[in-house]
Amino acid sequence: MTSTTHTVTNQVPPLVGYDVFSGDRALTEGLERHAAPGVIDEARSELTALGRLAGSARAQEWGTRANENPPTLRTHDRYGNRIDEVEFHPAWHQLLDEAVSAGLTDAWGRPDGHLRRAAGFYVWSQVEAGHGCPLSMTHAAVPALRAEPELAAEWEPRLTSHRYEPGLRPAAGKAGALFGMGMTEKQGGSDVRANTTAARPLDAAGEYLLTGHKWFCSAPMCDGFLVLAQAPAGLTCFLVPRVLPDGTRNVFLIQRLKDKLGNRSNASAEVEFDGTWARRVGEEGRGVRTIIEMVAATRVDCVLGSAALMRQSVAQAVHHATYRRAFGSELVDKPLMRNVLADLALESEAATTLALRLAAAQDAVRSTGSETEKAFLRLAVPTAKYWVTKRCTPVTAEALECLGGNGYVEESGMPRLLRESPLNSIWEGAGNVQALDVLRALQREPDALNAFLREVGAARGADHRLDRAIKDLLTELADLDGIEARARRLVERMALVLQGSLLVRWAPSAVADAFCASRLGRDWGTAFGTLPHSLDLESVVTRARPTGDN
Repeated sequence: MTSTTHTVTNQVPPLVGYDVFSGDRALTEGLERHAAPGVIDEARSELTALGRLAGSARAQEWGTRANENPPTLRTHDRYGNRIDEVEFHPAWHQLLDEAVSAGLTDAWGRPDGHLRRAAGFYVWSQVEAGHGCPLSMTHAAVPALRAEPELAAEWEPRLTSHRYEPGLRPAAGKAGALFGMGMTEKQGGSDVRANTTAARPLDAAGEYLLTGHKWFCSAPMCDGFLVLAQAPAGLTCFLVPRVLPDGTRNVFLIQRLKDKLGNRSNASAEVEFDGTWARRVGEEGRGVRTIIEMVAATRVDCVLGSAALMRQSVAQAVHHATYRRAFGSELVDKPLMRNVLADLALESEAATTLALRLAAAQDAVRSTGSETEKAFLRLAVPTAKYWVTKRCTPVTAEALECLGGNGYVEESGMPRLLRESPLNSIWEGAGNVQALDVLRALQREPDALNAFLREVGAARGADHRLDRAIKDLLTELADLDGIEARARRLVERMALVLQGSLLVRWAPSAVADAFCASRLGRDWGTAFGTLPHSLDLESVVTRARPTGDN
């Protein structure tokens, strides 16, 4: 008689071979809602192709390999010459190639370009988040360069190209280029006005030599960088190319790569400038004003990136619970697990809906010059950046727990998501920076508050809990006593009211009701899985299933 000691049963099949775009109802409905009728068919076709690739075993393997083989720095060649090169695994280049080909750096010239690019960035970031850094910087550099029309005419066609061309060569000979950014320094951090990098003007108009350092320089193998330095008239924005027009390499000394918690596939560097050639972007002394639109665009990408991480975490948790059996039935049918999954799904859908609303507003500003949408973005971007990125880590951690011990194992992919989850909250201004930026807008730009209140007020009368939350928010906005110390509390309430308004208008009633009951009605605990049991939680979980067959 033969005995069997090892039979594998009740293991969940991998979430692979599915369409990341079409299987996400909050995303597909958001695209349908915001896209122009003449754009929707083309956009849906493009995103479906990208979504299928994102859900394929091939693309998921690229993400795994890029993180298992992080970049390496080569400062010198064998003869002792400085080369300052960063070498990446082939999977990194495959990820970037697909991303650039899909138009993830091309938002500024296409109809509904921001919306289409945002949806694609959200889909493709679920494969691997690290390579989103150069994509985001390249996309965001375009409005800053437009402060200098000559530079914009030279560089914008390359930055918005659908051709990925790695390697350090003169940009004039490349069909596509990527950009990075360097603002923060050792002594200043977010206080960029404390920067000490010096810019000395040359005889040629607009040309300078830079001397100094950057404590965080994003994606050091890009073709060019926007940096801040102190010119004679004050802090100024500059374009630093890696390779000069004559083919020689610019002085760009990479001192080391950061050893980071997550984001392992991406190279973040400390760099030194020592007579580094640069071209001025915008006026001397107006560096922050010049680069601020780049910062705003990258903040929207932080919201998108965190929403993508949350979506992938929730997708994995719901998928696991759908196939895993315990105590006689699938986990997804257990009332307590269903409560946890529904709670996570609410957070994910609220983040996705808000992120797409920001992208649609960007399109409205670009296409029609809407002052109302511009004013709305002034408050909505730092509010969303603060809240959505803050929610990413607890959502990812709880989703990992839904997989039990399997989720704690690297092969599940969940640990990589968890390590990545704090990044967007730190990048482009941490929580306090965002909260203080909201206060600054409230105090100096009354049109921004009016546009924000008009947006949330569009849902007034549809849900009594939302109405009460709006009233409470107005009361808090009217009280300026100790406003800085309670800025986080205020911005949190603004974010929740905004998300509630969007969901009440656009989400299914089960989703909107559960969000308002818990986040606005305060019928909620301090951990996920504490929603009121009387809600339609099954519908919320079913909607969140990633396979597209729900």
